[in-house]
Amino acid sequence: MSAKAILPAPAPALFPDRATRTRIEDRLTRDLADAGERIGQGSVMPTLDRAALREELARFDFEAPQPLDELLSWTLGKLEHGVVHMNHPRYFGLFNPAANFPSQCADRIAGSFNPQLASSGSSPAPVEIEAHVIRAMARRAGMPEDSAGHFTTSGSEANYTALVCALTRAEPRFDAEGARAFAGPVAMYTSRECQPAWFKIVHQAGIGRDALRLVGTDGHGRMDMAALSKAIEADRVRGIVPVLISPTAGTTGAGMIDPLSECARIARERGIWYHVDAAWGGAALVSQKLRGLLAGIELADSVTIDAHKWFATTMGCGMFITRHPQVLSDVFRVSAEFMPSSVTQLDPYLNTVQWSRRFLGLRLFLSLAAAGWSGYAVHVERAAQVTELVKERLAACGWTVANDSRLAVLCVTPPAGYPAIRDIARRVLESGRAWVAVSKYEGREVLRVCVTHGETSIADVDELVAALEATA
Repeated sequence: MSAKAILPAPAPALFPDRATRTRIEDRLTRDLADAGERIGQGSVMPTLDRAALREELARFDFEAPQPLDELLSWTLGKLEHGVVHMNHPRYFGLFNPAANFPSQCADRIAGSFNPQLASSGSSPAPVEIEAHVIRAMARRAGMPEDSAGHFTTSGSEANYTALVCALTRAEPRFDAEGARAFAGPVAMYTSRECQPAWFKIVHQAGIGRDALRLVGTDGHGRMDMAALSKAIEADRVRGIVPVLISPTAGTTGAGMIDPLSECARIARERGIWYHVDAAWGGAALVSQKLRGLLAGIELADSVTIDAHKWFATTMGCGMFITRHPQVLSDVFRVSAEFMPSSVTQLDPYLNTVQWSRRFLGLRLFLSLAAAGWSGYAVHVERAAQVTELVKERLAACGWTVANDSRLAVLCVTPPAGYPAIRDIARRVLESGRAWVAVSKYEGREVLRVCVTHGETSIADVDELVAALEATA
């Protein structure tokens, strides 16, 4: 290029000056806080006219630039009225939380620096921070000091990683030959109350959906150990190769915990990989009152825990932890001369299914550092206490409690004379007063209430109960 060449200025809409950025960021911070207050006092449900939204979107032809201030205000307005508000204190829904503040700060920092979490050569600080948090979580679970792992975008990714590790350890030739390396078809075992993502996982792993064995439960929502042993032995007689047992610690439907220690024993006796899906219930490890519920997790070959569930970080922030870091490296090994480092068992691109990835672990690092285990214990125990309060209020109104979970998940059925479960849920959602779900527990429909918001109050509980009672 000639010394006299002149480059055009950077695009100001994409790279504004500092004064402009500061003004817009300050306004965005205030507007987000104001929207949060309005949301907490309004409808939990979307109130947006979708047809009108499509008409508005059609006008965005991206030909003429528009002021960012106006675009941000437009976007906030659409989200304020166009989503189910999981950040509403009366969202008693799935495992999606209201995100804690430190994790929101982490998103801003990660978005600004935008590190590539593939290599310790290019991102030494982020890689070390994430590895430190993973080791701390492994110790909290009682796993060996040399346990390792990584952050994932979801619990599904972590569970997929567990299955591929199990397949690789069971048959080293799996890495080159795939499922045909095994002497017969393979199988994995989990409860019929498992997260349905397992159907996708076995498909994605190339072993087929027929490989997924859904073991019956014991009448209380927990995997039946006799049925598990029987299924494994029956498969072996037929020449099928068992590779993975995965109990759930906090089932999606009812928050139940499978018999972890018994699953560990069965897995050890038969040489099968033992993986605990603690995507929700793993947060109980922070509480001295509740961590005993997870006895047996310390024996796991690997564990899934989602920080974007009961740890209340922003989406998505899962974790995969294993006592076999070498297996993890064997599964994801690759050679890439263009990478700035190739440190086995450290560089994420050599130990995860992903390559390019956001700095996810900063969310949990800042949250844990700001609150400590004790602060998180308050958060988790408070959710359990709020759930007990809902249980007491509904029992006093004649509702029947179906499950006995201590993981902030309550399943109930109404007294005689009420509408059907689905009609009750529909009417509550239509009212916008609260959000509840329909689930199944031991084959029958129940109303599911889960406490995911760290600031849900007694008044919010009373409003939920009033909304349910109004359906009568």
